[in-house]
Amino acid sequence: MLQALAGQLLVGLINGSFYALLSLGLAVIFGLLNVVNFAHGAQYMLGAFVAWIGLTYLGIGYWWALVLTPLVVGVLGMVFERLCLRRLQGLDPLYGLLLTFGVTLVLEGLFQNAFGISGNSYPVPSLLQGGTNLGFMFLPRYRAWVVVASVAVCLGSWLVIEKTRFGAYLRAGTENPPLLQAFGVNVPVMFTVTYGYGVALAAFAGVMAAPIYQVTPLMGSNVIMMVFAVVVIGGMGSILGSIVTGLGVGLIEGLTKFFYAPAADVVVFVVMALVLLLRPAGFFGRSR
Repeated sequence: MLQALAGQLLVGLINGSFYALLSLGLAVIFGLLNVVNFAHGAQYMLGAFVAWIGLTYLGIGYWWALVLTPLVVGVLGMVFERLCLRRLQGLDPLYGLLLTFGVTLVLEGLFQNAFGISGNSYPVPSLLQGGTNLGFMFLPRYRAWVVVASVAVCLGSWLVIEKTRFGAYLRAGTENPPLLQAFGVNVPVMFTVTYGYGVALAAFAGVMAAPIYQVTPLMGSNVIMMVFAVVVIGGMGSILGSIVTGLGVGLIEGLTKFFYAPAADVVVFVVMALVLLLRPAGFFGRSR
């Protein structure tokens, strides 16, 4: 009984780690650019595929992929923001949602045509193979690494945004971009870098997910609705809300699977509906 509960909590914590990373990227992008980035799931998928292609065709191992893939996908995201999203600045956020939704369909279609719909496996790095027997459960090293790395990246991002001068510029940019530009800050470049960083977080999550889940063109679609629910519950644009809620939702999902598995796929959306009714801005969000 205890072993089964611990196992489900571990699975929930692992899923929650990915939810936290992905929702953090969404929150960063929405908070500054006011763009609902529906392509976030596709960019997560792109990160996993870039790592898999690098290993399969170029011999680039996991550790290098963990560094290089977010850079590559982040730069692609910056080009997309510069060429496409910037043209929608000042318009209704619905235009950005429709554009990023279209990009998602295009990317998924391209990767399905190129690699099919069957999953591709990605090996666990040798350093993190095996696990530790805790007595009441067996803890795989790679799963533990995913949780630790995700929490470290999330907390590091929060510290940068909340405690540094660059973070202060980002927060000021959400309130009054023209005033910030009057003080000599290049706001358009800051917007581009911010979008690239949010996309890089999605790619980083994709690389870490590759050894756990199958690398498929639809892996982003399978997780993006859950991530949007996390963002809504935590508060649109809230960095801390995304981190705390992402981990919390994963644990709630794990507990629900243990006590009543059929409800695990809907419990988070029930919570989201209640939050929208009782606190529309989310637990950590601010009413605009």
